[in-house]
Amino acid sequence: MKKISQYFGSLVFDDRVMKANLSADVYKSLKKTIDEGAKLDISVANAVAIAMKDWAIENGATHYTHWFQPLTGITAEKHDSFISPSPDGGVIMEFSGKELIKGEPDASSFPSGGLRATFEARGYTAWDPTSYAFIKGKTLCIPTAFCSYGGEALDKKTPLLRSMEALNKQALRILRLFGNDKVKCVRTSVGPEQEYFLITKEMYEQRRDLQFTGRTLFGAKPPKGQEMDDHYFGVIKPRVAAFMEELNEELWKLGILAKTEHNEVAPAQHELAPIYTTTNIATDHNQLTMEIMQKVAAKHGLVCLLHEKPFAGVNGSGKHNNWSISTDTGVNLLSPGETPYENAQFLLFLCAVIKAVDDYQDLLRISVATAGNDHRLGANEAPPAVVSMFLGDELNAVLEAIEKDIPYEGTEKTVMKLGVNVLPKFSRDTTDRNRTSPFAFTGNKFEFRMLGSSNSIACANIMLNSAVAESLKIYADRLEKAEDFETALHEMIRKTIKDHKHIIFNGNGYDDAWIEEATTKRGLLNYRTTPDCMPHLLDKKNVDMLTSHKVFSVAELESRYEIMLDNYCKAVTIEANTMVDMAKTEIAPAVEAYAMDVAKAAAAKKAIDETLACSYEVGLVKKLSSLTDRIAIKADELETAVVGLQDAEDVGTQANAIRDKVLVKMSELRLACDEAETITAKKYWPFPTYGDLLFGVK
Repeated sequence: MKKISQYFGSLVFDDRVMKANLSADVYKSLKKTIDEGAKLDISVANAVAIAMKDWAIENGATHYTHWFQPLTGITAEKHDSFISPSPDGGVIMEFSGKELIKGEPDASSFPSGGLRATFEARGYTAWDPTSYAFIKGKTLCIPTAFCSYGGEALDKKTPLLRSMEALNKQALRILRLFGNDKVKCVRTSVGPEQEYFLITKEMYEQRRDLQFTGRTLFGAKPPKGQEMDDHYFGVIKPRVAAFMEELNEELWKLGILAKTEHNEVAPAQHELAPIYTTTNIATDHNQLTMEIMQKVAAKHGLVCLLHEKPFAGVNGSGKHNNWSISTDTGVNLLSPGETPYENAQFLLFLCAVIKAVDDYQDLLRISVATAGNDHRLGANEAPPAVVSMFLGDELNAVLEAIEKDIPYEGTEKTVMKLGVNVLPKFSRDTTDRNRTSPFAFTGNKFEFRMLGSSNSIACANIMLNSAVAESLKIYADRLEKAEDFETALHEMIRKTIKDHKHIIFNGNGYDDAWIEEATTKRGLLNYRTTPDCMPHLLDKKNVDMLTSHKVFSVAELESRYEIMLDNYCKAVTIEANTMVDMAKTEIAPAVEAYAMDVAKAAAAKKAIDETLACSYEVGLVKKLSSLTDRIAIKADELETAVVGLQDAEDVGTQANAIRDKVLVKMSELRLACDEAETITAKKYWPFPTYGDLLFGVK
């Protein structure tokens, strides 16, 4: 049995492989491109391509692909073999620098939101050397960006890289003001915690709602759910443990730092958490993790459900995005330091995040908006749709002391003056106890908890990086012109705290009283659904900020508005059509069949003895017949509502109609069907119930 250290990263063309297979000059040039963004010379690309091809073939690869992340929310790949014909009728294995750097996949069927015309359907992929190539199956996968014929970004990697560069540029300006000339690069890092459900493949294949939509559209509450909290951190079942063991091995081969695994609170729910890595790489790794989870589950006769709300009545699945900022010299800029300047620097970056979250609450909400995630947010299992920040009592007290120029009541009374005092030590443990906060400071990072489990983490980090870059730019513009740096710094931090403290809330985010206070007294935004928040992507302040940092163009933002709302409409429409189909062809016939058999049983009893009341049978038949009629009526009403969507003038109008009409009719149909399930004999019910699904993996 191989040790983990022997096979970890064995399928990755990482720094170890590059050092061993590239000349010193080529390696040095490539590292300069990776670390500093220097232009890649074609001769270097050719040398890298040859080494990459030879290494891949040695490890069993026969093909290569430019692996990219289009706006579908999943990854895409077109495989080409390494073979080229030789004069003697055989083949030779070739791969050039040109093929490494650029590809030309057909883009005609990927969402573009109007960014390209039909006759300009071709797209281009460009190698991202900051994310290591890897082998998946027998294919060398080269992480790439994806753009249209006209150069507009058609993917999630391109704007993510742009946002990272925007933050790097502004953070370096701030560090220079503090006299730090050694840092060459500032990067954000992320550790996304991935929640998921496991059910048996046999049961999955009996439910069309799971197959078509990823979630159950019907299902009565079982006698036992998560009330006892006995699944949370409980003993992992052997079948699940075997899945986790193989999953870890496959992830480790790809250099993915899978660290923590445990049972989550809902039955059949689990979590995997990795160690932090650079945001771009973490995004690639999370996409791979979701794909490999599903592949490994299939090998164990299981299905991995990544939908945000696969089951009503138990907790859905999220993806906590642990985000921090660090320098290439290894300094975490969200950690307090030992000297006055280090602490002033920490407070400035902390305030930059506070200001960013307050100024761009809408963009953070938009970044996690999907039809699936709308079911979680505000449902007492995930943060509310209102964005707020949790800092912990001690750090909050420090900020209050600075704002009001009053002594901080720590180990000793100290009036905080930046550049003079050392920040009092505070316990990190007190900063991570509020699990209801959407955006919590957790010691040396922030945990953004609103992401849905199937979301790409790219969207949230694009908006977060960009918003923080804007705060830092505003600070740098002011401080670079200041006559007295320390005085200007102190006053600017005080003003930030005063102007943005309404976004800080350390209480219970699940409390209805908080939502009332947040919206009426504090003026915070509460966009409950995707159609509510998505139009604000095109608000002037958001367009101005994102375009000024060159993260998006106006056309790219307009396209994403169209694509995201269109995805929402399509997802819910598929769900509605699936509900109608299941209700009419499975549920109603099953209820009717049971009612007929009960009626026959009553008639048989009456034939034996006419004096028998048969009250149970008569009452049950009446109730079943009433429910069958109700199911038929509600199914027709839902079908009519879906057909009516065709009359919508645009995607925004259609999304609003889905929110206001279709979802209401879906809920009404589900109520009737779920009630029918509770009184229909189990052998008649056409598919596995919640009890079967949630407790079926032994």
